[in-house]
Amino acid sequence: MAKKTNCVLTAEDHNIIGGLGSAVAEVLSENYPCIMKRIGLEDKFGESGKPAELYEKYGLDAASIVGVVKEIVERK
Repeated sequence: MAKKTNCVLTAEDHNIIGGLGSAVAEVLSENYPCIMKRIGLEDKFGESGKPAELYEKYGLDAASIVGVVKEIVERK
């Protein structure tokens, strides 16, 4: 995917530090440098609430993810 599009986005519904995005970034940096963006929760305490509301608040809802995809595609 990275080779074909020259960009990668990972989305995680937890802390992004040391998560899937970090592992993907590590592999890409050594094998195929490209535009890389990780979205997920920053290093802070979580909150309780309805999943849809929390996803929207933290930029993990569909509309937010589409917006980030557009941003990284425009950077190509």
